[in-house]
Formats: sequence, structure tokens, C-alpha cells
Amino acid sequence: MTASGGADPVAARRTGARRWAIALIAVLIAAVVVVLLARLVRATPAGTAFVDRVPGAAPLPADAPVGFPAWLAWQHGLNALFLLFTVRSGWRLHRAERPTMFWARRKDGRIRTAHPPVRIALDLWSHYVGDTLWALNGIVFLVLLLVTGQWVRIVPTDWAVVPAAVSAGLQYASLDWPTTDGWTDYNGLQALSYFVVVFLAGPVAVLTGLRLAPGFAARLRFLDRVLPLRATKRIHWWTMLFLVAFTAVHVFLVLATGAVRNLNHLYALRDDASWAGAAVFAASLVVTAIAVLVLRPPLVRRAAAATGTVLERPARGRP
Repeated sequence: MTASGGADPVAARRTGARRWAIALIAVLIAAVVVVLLARLVRATPAGTAFVDRVPGAAPLPADAPVGFPAWLAWQHGLNALFLLFTVRSGWRLHRAERPTMFWARRKDGRIRTAHPPVRIALDLWSHYVGDTLWALNGIVFLVLLLVTGQWVRIVPTDWAVVPAAVSAGLQYASLDWPTTDGWTDYNGLQALSYFVVVFLAGPVAVLTGLRLAPGFAARLRFLDRVLPLRATKRIHWWTMLFLVAFTAVHVFLVLATGAVRNLNHLYALRDDASWAGAAVFAASLVVTAIAVLVLRPPLVRRAAAATGTVLERPARGRP
């Protein structure tokens, strides 16, 4: 304990580091076990026959679109950028100590409500900005997905997608990748995963975030018995972890299962072995790195001050 009676931050960081180390070791051990079991199943006559009978491709209608439109490439890139800043600010909130910087809507501003402005931590304001951009980009993506017919590639319409997903998962786990071509179709596991992310995890993240927002939490007290704030926080946190895990696995598989051709699909909108997609992907990483370096706390404070009032509370022990 510190002299002020609070927990020792150094000890807390060490405890957190040990927990993460233990979790990482457990994940690595679990991964090795899964790979060994999958290879054992693949080596059996039944396992071999199953994969031969069900290669893993998700069933698609005859008029399913081929390739990717330009809007999908833009939405994909913006989604990655906005998700990065949403998760980054959310993690800072999770690890934050007692905040000293706050933001509040100006009373004499253009936006006026029946209730007085709510003061929130500056990190929370930053999180809501990133979250709002991510949600708006997701809404545009959903609308375009539905009106252009691209939805048929990720919305299951045939129960045959289930055994296809099992077969694809078995192939991935045994490190013998499925041979489906992402330019024309996804395998069953990809289709189901994308469906869960787009139509379930994304909306859950947005709705639970709104439920936790200071301006909404007080007005939604009638939901406390059905979905209390503590449970909502846990759902919101675990949804974020799921999205991070999905993104990490997704990027790994894109790079491990034919990086040049896979990157061409969404970054160059072509199906060949040129390096155009890799070049665009590298450029997007540079832009992202620059954005991370530029959006430091001083710039965030100036941006917040342009949209409201930034208040500072003196740190403990300071006059």
C-alpha cells in the first residue's frame, strides 16, 4: 500500500505482467495441443475421408459476386484504423488511474439538451470519438454490403456451411491450410467468422458501449434488472478482446496462407501474384504509424477543446 492508502502501482503492474505471462504460456500450450490433436484426427481414415468429402468451401448461390469492389477495400482499411484507436483508447481506460483531465459539452454550444452537460474523463471522450467513427463506418459498410449483394459471401444460407466450417477448422488446426480461393469464395469457417464479427460482435460492442455511456446510463436505469452495468461492462470488455483476437488471427492467416495474393485481393483489387497489394498494405501501415505518433495527448486535448470544454483537476498533493 502507498502512503495515501491506495494500492502500490508498481506491484499492480508486476502482478498484471505475471498474469499476462501466465495467460500467454497457457495459450501457447493449448495451441500445441490443438495442433497435435488435429494432426492425429487428419491421420485417421475417417478424418481423411471427411476432409476429402467436405473440402471446406462455403456454399454460394450461382449469382454470387466474384472479387471485391473498391468500396470494400476502403471500408476495410478505415475499419482497421478506427478499430485500432477504439481499442487503444479502451485499453487506456481499462488501465487508467484516477483521471485528471475531463471534457464537457459547452452549455452555450450548438448542441443543447434538456439536461446539463455531463463531465467525462478525456480518455473516455477519446474512446467515444474513435468508437463513433468505427460505428459510422460499420453502418456504411452494412448498407453497401446489403445493396450490392456482397452479403451472400458472409451470411450463411445453407446448413452445409457447418460441416464446411468444421473441415476448414480441422485443416487450419493441423497447419494444412484449406485450398479455397478468397477471390471467388470463402471457406465455411471464414464465412461464419465474418458473419459473427459483422452482424453480432460489432453491434454488441456498440450497444453495450451506449449502455455504459454516462449520458445514457442514467436514462436507461429501467434496464438494470435485465442488464446491469457490471454485466454490461464485462460483455463490452470481452467483446473487445474477441475482436482483437479475431483481428490477430485474421492477419496471421492472411500472411501465412499466401500473403502476396491475399493482399492483392483487398488492397489492389486484383487476383494475381504481383506486389501491388503488398505495397498498398505497407503504405497503410506507414499511415497508421504516423497517425498513432501524431495523435498524442497534447493534440487530443486540443481536439477536445475545439468540441467542448477541457477541465483539469490538480493531482493529489498539488496545490
